[in-house]
Amino acid sequence: MSLITLLSNFSTSYKMKLLIHMKQLIPSTHGSRVYSVCVFVLIMLCSCCEGVVKLPQNMTIPALFAFGDSIVDQGNNNVMQTSIYCNFAPYGKDFQGGLATGRFSNGKTPPDLIAKELGIRELIPAYLDPNLKAQDLPTGVSFASGASGYDPQTPKLVSVISLSDQLAHFKEYIGKLKGAIGEEGANNILSKSLHFVVAGSDDLANTYFTIGFRRAQYNISAYTDLLVTSASNFIQELYKLGARRIAVFGIPPIGCLPSQRTLAGGSQRLCAENYNQAAQLFNAKLSPQLHSLTQKLTQSKVVYIDVYNPLLDLIQNPQKYGFEVNDKGCCGTGNIEATILCNKYSGTCPDDSKYIFWDSYHPTEKAYKVIVDQIIQKYINNFV
Repeated sequence: MSLITLLSNFSTSYKMKLLIHMKQLIPSTHGSRVYSVCVFVLIMLCSCCEGVVKLPQNMTIPALFAFGDSIVDQGNNNVMQTSIYCNFAPYGKDFQGGLATGRFSNGKTPPDLIAKELGIRELIPAYLDPNLKAQDLPTGVSFASGASGYDPQTPKLVSVISLSDQLAHFKEYIGKLKGAIGEEGANNILSKSLHFVVAGSDDLANTYFTIGFRRAQYNISAYTDLLVTSASNFIQELYKLGARRIAVFGIPPIGCLPSQRTLAGGSQRLCAENYNQAAQLFNAKLSPQLHSLTQKLTQSKVVYIDVYNPLLDLIQNPQKYGFEVNDKGCCGTGNIEATILCNKYSGTCPDDSKYIFWDSYHPTEKAYKVIVDQIIQKYINNFV
């Protein structure tokens, strides 16, 4: 049996452990070339096995990194002094035997589902998880923080991690990665991996509309300009740090989230159309800006990911996807409960598989799975 055949039978996490141990065992003065070859072989193998999705020929994705808000926060807010956290029941009801990890759902979230589909690893950990190990580093982590956003004021309002601080954590992570597997191996991982940026919903839904902090300063057109400029600057900073494959999610139809129906949808709890129009305006400005960045940043693939239409179709046609309830969350009354309001005293619906939303703001794992499958099939070739 050849070495490559033997290695291909190992799990991704075990390959990462081998990589780190080789770094320690091979003398740097005499073995750098040997180690570089081993790094290359293992990186190629790490993303070609165990996945559901067949990647385009010669394409490897060794890791996944996530930045932004609660949709991709894997538990970073657990260590923050904030009310925006959820490492308690009933969150995680369907996650590994009912484990509440700080993921804002009943089960897995998009980083987990995408990483699994692409054969990277089973779960993406939070960077600030105190149990994070060296062997977890090469396959990616999430730096995201629930309720963060492109507007610097958004995370300040609720004491969560800003995008600038997420970048600082990313720089710190890169130093750790280079220490674990060497600079060449780390740069290879950074350039070939997917970097997801998911933000903007809290800027519009909370900072602009519900709290109204920015409405005295900006009309909606000017505010969406501010958000797009901030997004563009953030992406360019990621690029400077070695990211080349960057997926930037648009804002979903936030006016149709259960909480926003309750707060701004009138007595009938209809979708708040002005919220949705603001999301569409932002998306219409973001998409061409990302295309421009791809032209500007050498060897980059900066891709706009439309989540507005997939989620809206899910909400408007729930039966098509096997759902029954589209305007309430499973937790509590389903109208307003989220984060600390969704707790062990709230109660949950009898069957969350019938619900698009878990709480009043975040989808269920089943709904995430529907959207993630569509996204991967539609956009994966854009990163070749």
